[in-house]
Amino acid sequence: MQIIDSIESLRDLLVSQSSVALVPTMGNLHEGHLALMSQARQHGKLVVASIFVNPLQFGPSEDFDRYPRTLAEDCNKLQGVADVVFAPSINDMYPQRQTVFVELPEIANELCGASRPGHFRGMATVVLKLLSIVRPQAAFFGKKDYQQLHIIRQMVTQFNLPVRIVGGETVRAADGLALSSRNQYLSEEERQEARRLSCMLREMRLEMLAGDRSVERLQQAATEALASRGWLVDYVSVRDQLTLQAAQPSDRELVILAAATLGKTRLLDNIEVYLPG
Repeated sequence: MQIIDSIESLRDLLVSQSSVALVPTMGNLHEGHLALMSQARQHGKLVVASIFVNPLQFGPSEDFDRYPRTLAEDCNKLQGVADVVFAPSINDMYPQRQTVFVELPEIANELCGASRPGHFRGMATVVLKLLSIVRPQAAFFGKKDYQQLHIIRQMVTQFNLPVRIVGGETVRAADGLALSSRNQYLSEEERQEARRLSCMLREMRLEMLAGDRSVERLQQAATEALASRGWLVDYVSVRDQLTLQAAQPSDRELVILAAATLGKTRLLDNIEVYLPG
């Protein structure tokens, strides 16, 4: 496995490669990331894992400075899983102040975009840069960040980029909590409470499959249940999987999305729902 921090060196290495799979990450890798690497191996002869904590997708009061940076440990985990680790510096990725951005669709201002203004613009900018640098045939993103995956797919489609975007299933701890680098911020007591988020999503899914289609009531009930336990709820929202628009009575392929803060840790999760016709 090679570790490369230079864009020019990476391009030189990849110029003769015909089948490259990219897994973009911000490091502090867990089993969810490694599952994406394994999935990428099935699609490309050479797997590139990028590790870059992107400042453009963090707001002024967010956790950019304290976001865990564990490059040495990450590289150890990637041995035998990735072929190349691309770990550029901020100056490599942004040699000049970034003034050109992707103009995103309105969905980027909803859900996580409503409480994190500019987040998706920063995310899309760095993903576009990485796709331009690596030029993979396929790139892999986890479904835990469902809205992010949706926006990336739209960007790639509408810019006619020659890359297949593949979504990886959310990897969970034994108690159902979606794996995330931010989970380590949780205290022991908070970690026990955190599983409630995935439990709530599963309960909503079961109610909908049992015939309860009163989406607004389900959303409100879930929000109130979490708030009563001390969560600061950002949103609980039932959306159409394909468009991420608010669910309509005729929709059958849905996703329940939720974001809420427990203590100082913002947690994100979702679950897909396939209703009978």
